[in-house]
Amino acid sequence: MSNAQSTAPTSRREQILKEAARLFAERGFHGVGVDEIGAAVGISGPGLYRHFAGKDAMLAELLVGISERLLAGGRMRVTEGGGSPEVVLDALINGHIDFALDDRPLITLHDRELDRLREADRKRVRQLQRQYVELWVEVVREVYPVCVEAEARSAVHAVFGLLNSTPHLGRPGALPGRTEMAELLHRLALGAFGAVAGEPSAGEPVAASLPGA
Repeated sequence: MSNAQSTAPTSRREQILKEAARLFAERGFHGVGVDEIGAAVGISGPGLYRHFAGKDAMLAELLVGISERLLAGGRMRVTEGGGSPEVVLDALINGHIDFALDDRPLITLHDRELDRLREADRKRVRQLQRQYVELWVEVVREVYPVCVEAEARSAVHAVFGLLNSTPHLGRPGALPGRTEMAELLHRLALGAFGAVAGEPSAGEPVAASLPGA
């Protein structure tokens, strides 16, 4: 998949993964049985084993899969950015916002269950995440040349934390509309990067230069 935005499941396997993510996020990995996942997609629990070896395999595919999707989407946006770092950064932010708003169960699942993966899968997730971070760091430093590498990397992690906070913001009905929420998150992300670069935030007065300064 070339971007992080959620799409409607197009196969039984994708339907199973979508419902497994939702149930795992709501009740925890150990709080959900195979039969319940099967019932959510209209097949018997044992029927799931035609698609997955078990719950552990579903969890691994969910967490490795979303890391692969985010990295692939980020690389696509860099490639298609038209040579403008500002346009690329906007596209990266928008792509991650799509993920943060449309795939909230996967954020919860990552936070709670990553350590449950077998070592090889956990290392794969971490490797993909590091590559995704470095993709952003390079673009941020092109947009804000005053940022040293360590500052840019810290800012990227901080922005990810901000955008990935969506599961903790309350039920969707209690939040602004999706468009308004996406615009707010975008402004906050740009504000965070601008702060690291020393740019004044919106509404902040710029200090006047003193004579002789």
